[in-house]
Amino acid sequence: MRLALFQPDIPQNLGAGIRLCACLGVFLDVITPCAFPLSDRLLKRAALDYAKKADVRLHESWPAFLDAPERSEGRLVLFTTRTRTSYVDFAFQPGDTLLFGAESSGAPEAVHEAADARLTIPLQPGLRSLNVVTAASMGLGEALRRTKGFASLS
Repeated sequence: MRLALFQPDIPQNLGAGIRLCACLGVFLDVITPCAFPLSDRLLKRAALDYAKKADVRLHESWPAFLDAPERSEGRLVLFTTRTRTSYVDFAFQPGDTLLFGAESSGAPEAVHEAADARLTIPLQPGLRSLNVVTAASMGLGEALRRTKGFASLS
């Protein structure tokens, strides 16, 4: 199971994503460019002491992410507000990569087209979206639960 963040806008969200992946033993793919300077110092500050415990891969672009060897297995599952297919009805698989778009703009059409599945988290009428890491936590938690991915954690 992998989590991927497409061109994150907010360094604190990237830090929270690193912490989430470290705690759950999930790989994190960060697709750049980010909307902030991405330096080792900034990453360490945002991720606190979890950066050393996380397996993070930086990809210089969307095409580089798609071509990465670790992307050769599993499906690309995009979480988006542009579908009606609920994540609670989806049959997750252990090799899935859960992809979340930028906080301010979501994912562009090319990302939607590349996804094997597009899922949404149902919300109250009139509300737009959750914080990206809150949404990632919900999606990743459900995916791990369904695939028995929590079994190896204490």
